[in-house]
Amino acid sequence: MTIKVALRQKVISKGRKSLYLDFYPAIPHPKTGEPTRREFLGLYVFEKVNNPIDKQHNADTLKIAASIRQKRENYLNKPEIYSQFEKDQLRAKELGEQSFIDYFKKLTNKKKGNTKHSWTSALNYIVTFTGGELKFADLNQKLLENFKDYLLTTKSFRSNKTPLAQNSASSYFNKIKAGIKQAFQDEILLTDLNSKISPIKTEETRREYLTIAELNNLVKTPCKDEVLKRAAIFSAMTGLRFSDIHKLQWNELEYIESQGYILNFKQKKTKSIEVHPISDQAYNLIGGGNKPQQIQQDTLVFVGLKYSAYKNDILKGWIESAGITKKITFHCFRHTYATLLAYGNTNPGTVQKMLGHKNIKTTMLYFHIVDQLKREASNVINLDIKS
Repeated sequence: MTIKVALRQKVISKGRKSLYLDFYPAIPHPKTGEPTRREFLGLYVFEKVNNPIDKQHNADTLKIAASIRQKRENYLNKPEIYSQFEKDQLRAKELGEQSFIDYFKKLTNKKKGNTKHSWTSALNYIVTFTGGELKFADLNQKLLENFKDYLLTTKSFRSNKTPLAQNSASSYFNKIKAGIKQAFQDEILLTDLNSKISPIKTEETRREYLTIAELNNLVKTPCKDEVLKRAAIFSAMTGLRFSDIHKLQWNELEYIESQGYILNFKQKKTKSIEVHPISDQAYNLIGGGNKPQQIQQDTLVFVGLKYSAYKNDILKGWIESAGITKKITFHCFRHTYATLLAYGNTNPGTVQKMLGHKNIKTTMLYFHIVDQLKREASNVINLDIKS
């Protein structure tokens, strides 16, 4: 069956006409496989020619478009006349015309929880930087370096007054790099552009934590959301992230005689399987009673636990009402668990396993905090001794 390819024009903004190919019958879209009648060429001509320059532009552009139309018709009806190189060139052009912004949106929509929030923020910044239009063909090292500079100098969308924090800029740039890497794996990008772009360096930040006294104050302090309170204390006693506590089910809990309660779960962040012992106190927080096996096993342990700005405000209010002035987020309860283990002289390798860290260097950050605390404590005793 012969496929006819016609060159057509569509009126767009600023007195221009966009050129596109019209296929009859429809052909499969090169990416989705869905039938399509149109292929926009990314070329335009002026509706009204007012000077010789515009006239020459129209003539040259129409000549290029006509050549593309002829090649497409030849390819669709007599593909054997093309060399493999020419086919690859046509394929590369088709892929290059696709929108990276649309592709990144699809990746973002597949994410969940905090990860999706981070990807959404990265999407918002790349849309602002590009005006919402970015083809794969326009992705290159220079553009990405310019985007990196933009992130390091732009204002935060949250406040619109303060600069975007460097670690936030680093996180958002890494999401764009991840999208580019995925596009290469999906064979939309034909070169591994991600490997050619260095990330934004992160700044070392203070890992805020609670002391045992502060933790005990929180236990005694009422909270507007009892589920949120139990989950936070549970994190401080087990080191689990919010994402893992949020999805924790009863079938991931096991009791072994002479060993006690153990969690068998898959970390959402690292995807690794963890066998994690928990204390009797931590178990009591989840309200399983004497016969947890009688609870429906495929149900959530912390029913009603949600992440939102409203819940964060409740958490903040609870901490402040306990007389704690530190800037504490939910993740700080995991830091608390790690710091208290390190302060109790727990072996670093054991702490690494309990936290599910892949790299011991991440674990050792907590031991550096404890070393600093001990150094500060040693300077408390200051006698008036004359040398």
